Amino acid sequence: MARLCKPAVGVPEYVITMEETLEFARRTHSGKPQLPLALRLIKNTGVRTRHLVQPVEETLRHPGLAERNRIYEVESKKRTPPVIEEALGNAGVAAREVDAIIYVSCTGFLMPSLTAWLINRMGFRSDTRQIPIAQLGCAAGGAAVNRAHDFCLAHPGSNVLIVSCELCSLCYQPGDDNIGALLSDGLFGDAVAAAVVRGTGGTGIDLDANASYLIPHTEDWISYAVRETGFHFQLDRRVPGTMEPLAPVLRQFAKDHTLDAANLDFYIVHAGGPRILDDLATFLDVDRKVFRHSWATLTEHGNIASAVVLDAARRLFEEDTPAPHATGLIAGFGPGITAEMALGHWHTDTPHTTTHHA
Repeated sequence: MARLCKPAVGVPEYVITMEETLEFARRTHSGKPQLPLALRLIKNTGVRTRHLVQPVEETLRHPGLAERNRIYEVESKKRTPPVIEEALGNAGVAAREVDAIIYVSCTGFLMPSLTAWLINRMGFRSDTRQIPIAQLGCAAGGAAVNRAHDFCLAHPGSNVLIVSCELCSLCYQPGDDNIGALLSDGLFGDAVAAAVVRGTGGTGIDLDANASYLIPHTEDWISYAVRETGFHFQLDRRVPGTMEPLAPVLRQFAKDHTLDAANLDFYIVHAGGPRILDDLATFLDVDRKVFRHSWATLTEHGNIASAVVLDAARRLFEEDTPAPHATGLIAGFGPGITAEMALGHWHTDTPHTTTHHA
């Protein structure tokens, strides 16, 4: 058994509104021919607010890759522990009962992974497995859920902690003025999220099956160009259309497990942007309202990369409790173009103390 318990999510204290974003874009990229189109695209994202780890004036500066990565280390160590503590509490699991930590992030680089620091600082056992995932971008949230599921299948009774730390604002490149870069400047936000996948007990989503799919020959559609100034986000104009080829994959995945992708009880999907959600609703033949949790994340936090699926899942938990055995889909999309998919059903269990399984 592998059961995804209620995630915890934390967002930084510095807030930027859409109106402020548009004003900064006008000032920073004044006179650029792409600016009018970029402003229209930013307005159409529906992102009302985003949260940043620094005041926007500091975000707009570029102190260099080394300083940005130093800030990433400081902020990740500051912001992950309280979110992890909340996630452990939500699951009714102690740190010493965690058998593996999956850490996902695409916005900074540490070696050893932050997992080593967390184990040393937060009371996790020294034999806790470390599974850092750094290069799946926005798909990594779904991948983390799937790898936690796999771990629990391979090691029955184990508990896996998922941690996502995405400080997207540290990748802002003021000198980039292509449409993809300008759009991303108004779309991405910062957040930390965590969740426990329990091997026994707890309340949440029982993970029944998972799968991955890569659209052939699209590996350069979402990418980083790594330069002296850091990570430069590159977005191909064809990316918003990827739901048309991915929807049949999701439908077949559900069908293979005797479910109808158009008739599930809940949907937790990556909110890459409004076009992604609208197209997925169209090609799955569902009402766009079934993605209400993803829409809420997009509106309130922007695209928070791998943390989106955990934040959307948190909103499901905080809504009216799903009926027993309600079925649902979890899906993350990212570079590759990669889709990470999971099917599950709702299960409520009476709380009890877990015991460690070696």
